[in-house]
Amino acid sequence: MNTLPIRRSVVELCLELSRRGHFSGTGGNIALRADAAHIVVTPSATDYLTMTPADVCVLRLADLAQLEGDGVPSVETGLHARVLRARPDVMASIHTHQPVASACALLGRALEVPPGPLRQSLGPRVPVAGYAPSGTGWLAARLARQVRPELNAYLLLNHGALCCGPSAAAALEAVEDLETLARTHLLGLIAARAVNHPHLKRALRRVVDALGGPLPAP
Repeated sequence: MNTLPIRRSVVELCLELSRRGHFSGTGGNIALRADAAHIVVTPSATDYLTMTPADVCVLRLADLAQLEGDGVPSVETGLHARVLRARPDVMASIHTHQPVASACALLGRALEVPPGPLRQSLGPRVPVAGYAPSGTGWLAARLARQVRPELNAYLLLNHGALCCGPSAAAALEAVEDLETLARTHLLGLIAARAVNHPHLKRALRRVVDALGGPLPAP
């Protein structure tokens, strides 16, 4: 099996996620399905601006044995594997610490997705997987309990998000759409707080400006 093209795709996708602000430094990771039996994952603790296709790891999906790649597989490989095993339709899984969705992950509440383009990308809701330490089987198991065929985005409590899709492009679109949904959700919460606590309006305005507003009408 010639895995070089898909390993190159991993590098390109990481660079694109970095450019869009969803990855930074070594924060975030990706798994792409190479075929029914193999996945390709980002290496651990590697700056995505210096990563090469040779660093990217090829693993057997069944037991995560490493078959190719100079790097050490991401500590979150088990997280991606749970999704790819449960969802044969998924070709790409992206774990991010994207800013706005990660803020929603701190709140610990599922996000409802309104009808329209966002629902087509994300599904009807974005559930929350309970907290567990990064890189653990415990975290992977908690996410696995939330995985559903119709849901393509998941919040990880106090951690970040995971998005998936039938292609790398679809998974990237889900990442972007989750950020849009999260921004709208947070702006709505801020608008309600501004009505109930008018003395906080100036401070809340700074948060709205950071989110790229505008503040929704109450």
